[in-house]
Amino acid sequence: MSESKAERYDVLVAGAGAAGLCAAIQAARGGASVCLVEKNGIAGGTITAGGIPYPGIFHAWGRQVVAGIGWDLVEKTRKESNDPLPDLYNTNLKEHWRYQVHIDPMIFATLCDEAFAEAGVTVKYHTMIGAVEVKEDGVAVTLCGKDGLYPVFAKRVIDCTGDANATKMAGAELRVSDPCQPGTLCYYATGYDPEKLDLDAIKAAFDAAMARGEVFKEDTGWGSGFNPHVLFSRGNNSNHISDINAGDSEGRTKIEIAGRASVLRLYRFLKKQPGLEKLELKLNAAECGVRETRTIVGQTTVTAEEYATGKKYDDAVSYAFYPIDLHDAKVGLDKRNLEPGVVPTVPRGALIPRGTRHLLAAGRILSSDRLANSALRVQATCMATGQAAGALAALSVRLNVPAEQVPMAALRKLLEENKAIVP
Repeated sequence: MSESKAERYDVLVAGAGAAGLCAAIQAARGGASVCLVEKNGIAGGTITAGGIPYPGIFHAWGRQVVAGIGWDLVEKTRKESNDPLPDLYNTNLKEHWRYQVHIDPMIFATLCDEAFAEAGVTVKYHTMIGAVEVKEDGVAVTLCGKDGLYPVFAKRVIDCTGDANATKMAGAELRVSDPCQPGTLCYYATGYDPEKLDLDAIKAAFDAAMARGEVFKEDTGWGSGFNPHVLFSRGNNSNHISDINAGDSEGRTKIEIAGRASVLRLYRFLKKQPGLEKLELKLNAAECGVRETRTIVGQTTVTAEEYATGKKYDDAVSYAFYPIDLHDAKVGLDKRNLEPGVVPTVPRGALIPRGTRHLLAAGRILSSDRLANSALRVQATCMATGQAAGALAALSVRLNVPAEQVPMAALRKLLEENKAIVP
C-alpha cells in the first residue's frame, strides 16, 4: 500500500485496554496527534470486555502510589455512580482484592470516550493491525477495518495489545510463556441462595460427574475439584481455562470456545442440584480474560527479585503494587506478598523493545520475567505504564529523539502535570 496515501499521526496506540486508553490520552495531551486502534467496540479491555471491572491496586502502605489519567477515570466513574470510594489506605495484602475499586464498566467506557474526544484522540474501534513495517522516520502500519485494509503512518507506535502483537509484527524479540497462566471467562449466576445449599452434597455430585467426564476439575476454579467459591461469588472470576496461549487469533479462538464450554458444563451440572433448579447465567464478559501470553524483551527486564525488593530504577516511570500472583493449573496459586513498606517501580527501559526504533510497549507485555509479570500485569499498573509510554512517545516526537533519550526531567514534568505519581 502506498505510504503517500496513508493517514499520518505522531503516535499510534494499538489496544484501548487499561494501558492503551491512558497512553492515547496522555500522548494527545502532550501535543501529539494520536490514533487509537481497538479490536473491540469498547475501551477498557479486561475492565469492560473481560468482565473484571475492579482495577487496582492504587494505594500502598498508607499512601497512594498510582494516580494520573486512569485513577481520574476511576474516580469520575464512582462519582457518576454516586458511590463514595472505599478506604484504600490500610493495606493488608493477605486480602489484596479489598483494595481493588469496583466501578460500573459502561459508565467507565463512556467516560473514556469523552476523554478521547476532549484530548483530540482519533479512535478506531472494530479495527486491528494487519502489518507493521519500521522505517527510518517512523512506522508504516496496515490497519484492517470493516471495509478492508488501509495504510497509516505514525512516527511512534505504542503496543498495548496485551499480547505484543504489534511488536511481533515489527520483528522484535519476545518472551513466550509456556505454559501460560490459565484464562477465565466471567459470568454472573442468579436464581439461588448460596446459604441454603448443601455444599457437601454438591461436591459429592461434582466428583461423580467429574468421574463420568461431564465436568472438569477447573470448571469451578483450581484443578482440585469442586470449589464452593463459584457459588458464593456467583461465578465471577472463578473458572480456569488452561493449556492455551491466546496471544494470536488461533489461540484466542481456542480459549473462547473452551471458556464457553466450561461454563455450559458447569451450568448443566448445577441445574440438576437441589436449590439450583432456577439457576440463570448472565453474560458479563464479551471475551475470556487472559492473564499471560507474551512479553517484550526490553532494554531493561524487571526480575521477580527486583520487584519483590522494591528496586528503585534510575529511569523509573511509575510505581507498581500487587503481590506476585501466578496462577498455575497444576500447583495452584503461587502468591508472594510484598514486605511491609516495599513499593516496586517500573523502569523506562522495560517499555522499550530491545533493538527497535520508534516502538514502545505498555501494560502486561512490559519486559519482565514470569513471576514479576504476574504482579505487573494488573490494571492499575497497566494504567500507570500506559500513561508513561504515552508521555514518552509524545516527547520523543516533539524533541525528535529516541524514547530512551528523552530527558527524565521533561518526562516527569509532563506526567506530573497530568497527576501521575513518578518515583
